Amino acid sequence: MHGAALSGWLMVALCTATGVYCLLRTRVCVGAARRAAGGEAVMGFGMASMALPAAVLTPPEWGWAVYAAVFGAAALHGLSGLFGGRHGGHHAHHLVGSLAMVYMALAMASAGPGAHAGHPAATAGGVPLLTGTLLLYYGMYVLHTGTRLVPVAAPVGVGTGGGGGCAGAGTLNTGDTGDTGGGWVTRPELALVCRLSMALVTVAMLLTL
Repeated sequence: MHGAALSGWLMVALCTATGVYCLLRTRVCVGAARRAAGGEAVMGFGMASMALPAAVLTPPEWGWAVYAAVFGAAALHGLSGLFGGRHGGHHAHHLVGSLAMVYMALAMASAGPGAHAGHPAATAGGVPLLTGTLLLYYGMYVLHTGTRLVPVAAPVGVGTGGGGGCAGAGTLNTGDTGDTGGGWVTRPELALVCRLSMALVTVAMLLTL
């Protein structure tokens, strides 16, 4: 029980930090990058809430329907971005992530009272084939993203500030923040770390189904 609570708090910390960071990105990024950061902030805080240890918060039976509705709205946002031609690859991943959260919320709802995401005590309520497919997808995503974080030597003459520091956008909203370059908030590797963290938390949650 203590181990389950500790793992739950670790997931809460990771997802909360990701949500806060993504909110900071919405202040300095514009366009597609800002919308992507806002969607990731919703994902981060929603996942943090789902991962809270049962001793702190045990959602009522209708609570999982609320989670499903929130992540369903996030899925629609990702779908609109995907078909709108805005940064298709990332919107596709965001769509998969949102649908995965909807799936887990519905699985927890079908597991009955006391079920809680991220805790092995919950009764399995998922579809094994779908769960396995999502685990395979996220496992591959984690490996792919991890390789992108491996430091490589930059070619001679190539700067580090290309694209304005915001993933998916070439400009920064500097008029309101007073930050002329976005600082550490717009570093692309930090955005990758946050996405990697949420992917790892998703794997941990899927393993409980």
